[in-house]
Amino acid sequence: MSDTNQIEKVNVLIIGSGPAGYTAAIYAARAGLNPVVYTGAQPGGQLMITTDVENYPGYPDGVMGPQMMQDFEQQARKVGTDVRFGTITKVDFSGTTHKAWVDGKKEIEAHTVILSTGAEAKWLGIESEQRLNGNGVSACAVCDGFFFKGKNVAVVGGGDTAAEESLYLSNLCPEVNLLVRRDEMRASKIMQDRVKNTKNINIHWNTETVEILGDQVVDGVKVVNNKTEEVSTLPIEGFFVAIGHKPNSDFLRGWLDMDEAGYVKTKLGSTHTNIKGVFAAGDLQDKIYRQAVTAAGTGCMAALDAERYLGEEGLI
Repeated sequence: MSDTNQIEKVNVLIIGSGPAGYTAAIYAARAGLNPVVYTGAQPGGQLMITTDVENYPGYPDGVMGPQMMQDFEQQARKVGTDVRFGTITKVDFSGTTHKAWVDGKKEIEAHTVILSTGAEAKWLGIESEQRLNGNGVSACAVCDGFFFKGKNVAVVGGGDTAAEESLYLSNLCPEVNLLVRRDEMRASKIMQDRVKNTKNINIHWNTETVEILGDQVVDGVKVVNNKTEEVSTLPIEGFFVAIGHKPNSDFLRGWLDMDEAGYVKTKLGSTHTNIKGVFAAGDLQDKIYRQAVTAAGTGCMAALDAERYLGEEGLI
C-alpha cells in the first residue's frame, strides 16, 4: 500500500508498541484478527531506556529493557502481527469505522482500535539527569529501587508520587533525602504524615537540584536552597525523579474521555473507552501501577475486549 491516497482497512489497529501494545497484538493475532501495530516515535516504549529489568516474570536472571521489547516484538511478529514503523498523528472516531492517519498522510480505517501509547516521565531538564539515566538516575522506584538496597538516595518531588517513592525506598535504603521545591508538599495529608513519621526520610524544604554528580554513576547531588541561596552537596548513589508523568494522549483530545492529567478513562473492569470499538491499555490509562507486567495484562484485556466486540457486531 505505497499509495498514500489509498485507504487501508483493518480489523484491529494497535497504536503503540510497549508491553501493552505487543501483548494485545499477540492475543489478537492468535485469534486470527490480523492486527496491525504502528510502533510510534519510540518503538518499545519506556523500556527502551530502561537497563536491568528483574521484576518481570519469566526472566529469572533479569533482562535488559531493550532486549525484553525485542522479545515481545519477535513473538508478536511470529504469530502473525504486522508491525510497522510510523506514528499515528490524527484520529477520527466520529463514525462506526474508526479512522487514523499515519505521519499525517496515509489513512487507515479500522473496525477496532487499541490505544497503547503509554506515558512519559516528566524530567527536570538538566544535562546530568539524562547523562546518568540508567546509571543511578531513575523515574521509577518500584522498578529500580532494589538495585539501591543499602545505599543512600534522593527523591525529587512534592506530590503523592514522590511520597510513595520515598516510602518504598525507605524500606530498602538507610537514608532517603526528599527534595521538595516549596516549603510544603502537594501530597495528600495522609501521605505527608507517613513521610514525616518515617525516621530515615529526610525532607529538604525549599530545595532545588542544581546538578547530579558523577562521571559514570551517581555519587552525589548538588542542591540549592531557593530561600537562602545556600548551595550544598548530598552524598547519594541513587537519584529518583518523581514529579509526575504525562500520558501520550494529545492526539486523542476531543474524542475520548480523559482525566485532568490526560489519562484516558476506561469503563470499570474493562479497557472500553467512551467510544465503541476503541480500547485503551497500559500506562495511557493507568496512572497508579505503571509496571510492564500490568501494562501487558491490560493489553491482553484489550485484545479480548476487541475480539468480543467484533463478534458481537458481526464484523468477523
